Amino acid sequence: MAKTKPVITMQSFGIYTKWDSSSKALPQIQAFTTKVPAQLDVEFGFIINIKKAKGEKLHYCIYHPDIPDADGKVMPPFDGFEYVKDNDWHFYLGDTLWKPISNKIGDWRMTIELNGKLIADKTFSVFEQESMSEIEFWQKRGY
Repeated sequence: MAKTKPVITMQSFGIYTKWDSSSKALPQIQAFTTKVPAQLDVEFGFIINIKKAKGEKLHYCIYHPDIPDADGKVMPPFDGFEYVKDNDWHFYLGDTLWKPISNKIGDWRMTIELNGKLIADKTFSVFEQESMSEIEFWQKRGY
């Protein structure tokens, strides 16, 4: 019998409520966008849904602008592995900004691979607050 192919959908992407990694609850979407204001603790990323892939191994990676570590060396991309927990599983991949904000400006690319195949890829542009018009628009409407 042929193995069924996983079904992957991107549920949402953009700015979210603060994510608590110790909770099973995923963050809630506040604004669908790929433009992220350079604000302390802003949470951004995406949620995917994977069906028919229980037990399969995911590789996730966050490529950030050239952010230096404490020694001034550029930090490598943040990556890791996760196993699909059930046959209808939601997964959040995201990040937040920390001090100093000035070195976080630029493109943040987030990817997820399943069995070596790219299944999700989204780039977020973190920009200085002077050009916040889109974000202010959504925030004024309560998103």
